[in-house]
Amino acid sequence: MTPQELVVRMLPPFGGWLALAALALPGGSPVRGAAVAVFLAAGPGAALVGLCGPALRVRPARGPDERRDPGFARRSDLLERLMLAVLLSAAAVMVVATALIATHTFSAQRVLLALALLTTLAAFCPRLRGVSPPAPRTQEGSAP
Repeated sequence: MTPQELVVRMLPPFGGWLALAALALPGGSPVRGAAVAVFLAAGPGAALVGLCGPALRVRPARGPDERRDPGFARRSDLLERLMLAVLLSAAAVMVVATALIATHTFSAQRVLLALALLTTLAAFCPRLRGVSPPAPRTQEGSAP
């Protein structure tokens, strides 16, 4: 793993711990709100998408006509991972908040702590490997 890959991999957990530390700022502080909002919107999802990134890259997007826009697959895959990160973050926030509400222990600090721990765990887990799709089979003696 290169140092750049390590930095990119550790950004979401760093954002989570930074958001948790930002809770020490006064309640109306814009820095506090921005740190927490950015982490909740993308942090846990980015770590989870990074965890399954190699598996997602096995099957790139195919456009309607590959000849017209050669950068379609790259931009489409990037948009897919970005939206997946945001939606996974929202799902993680909802699941953690619901679990804490169900156990009567809900607080902003506990939600952020649980999500920061989840994000850190996802960042340290080994990446999932993608399995390439099988090649199309042809009958013996026929042209491919």
